[in-house]
Amino acid sequence: MGRRDRAQEPQPWDPRKPREAAPPPNTWPTPPHGPPPTDYHQAGPSPQPKKRRRVFLWVFLAVQILFLIWVITGIASNDDNPDSCDGLTGDSLKLCEDAGDLGTTIGVGFIVGFWVAADFILTLTYLIYRLATRQPRTEGAQLRR
Repeated sequence: MGRRDRAQEPQPWDPRKPREAAPPPNTWPTPPHGPPPTDYHQAGPSPQPKKRRRVFLWVFLAVQILFLIWVITGIASNDDNPDSCDGLTGDSLKLCEDAGDLGTTIGVGFIVGFWVAADFILTLTYLIYRLATRQPRTEGAQLRR
């Protein structure tokens, strides 16, 4: 084998010695004053972010309060001595009162069912709104996937 076919000899290098001498600390440039720039593409002050209005939260809480009032009035509307049970005694009176209690229970059950359905519709509407108004992803976030 000839000399040109051989690998080059390794160059001596010492990791403890820097290749170039660093300038002394007194000659370093002073950093610029003021806050660091947030966006290098914009010139001028950045606008203040808008305060988020939590309209949905207040609407949701108002709906909850209305349903709670509706349930309480439905339970309170149970008349312990209904007029339709006048003149009944014994088992007939007991059966008439139990039928009134059963009607109240069914009515309150319907109110709770409407409540659950309204909450489901409100939640679904809110999620669709959030998906429609979300900020687009930046390029860096898409590359990380």
